[in-house]
Amino acid sequence: MNGSASDKNDQVPMADRKTKVVHARFSAMEMVKIEDAAQAAELTVSAFMRSLTLEGAGVRPFFTKEDRVILSALLADLRAVGINLNQHARALNQKKPRTDEERAVIDDVQRVMAALLYEIGFFADRGARLRKRGA
Repeated sequence: MNGSASDKNDQVPMADRKTKVVHARFSAMEMVKIEDAAQAAELTVSAFMRSLTLEGAGVRPFFTKEDRVILSALLADLRAVGINLNQHARALNQKKPRTDEERAVIDDVQRVMAALLYEIGFFADRGARLRKRGA
């Protein structure tokens, strides 16, 4: 074996071979941005675009079932805290002094937001890792 493209194709099952081509037009500036993003993800432009397209079409979804459960729980917490926050914002707009309950709500908002930011950061990093591995 000499490592040619045909040797590599012989090792890939027929159903997994990339034989179809999609044509898309980009401006010069768009292409520069795409190339930069692909390079940052350590992928070829083709692998990068394929990954993004498959995620966008839901063929290879970005979020797993477990991810959605975590995000749903965080969203429920955020909504509950948001209701309390709105009530306290109204009270503050009426120039009432802050209570211990209001301080607790603010602390809750900060905790939920920190957890949400952590999870979103994890998912964003995971997307790049999956693109590298699945390319």
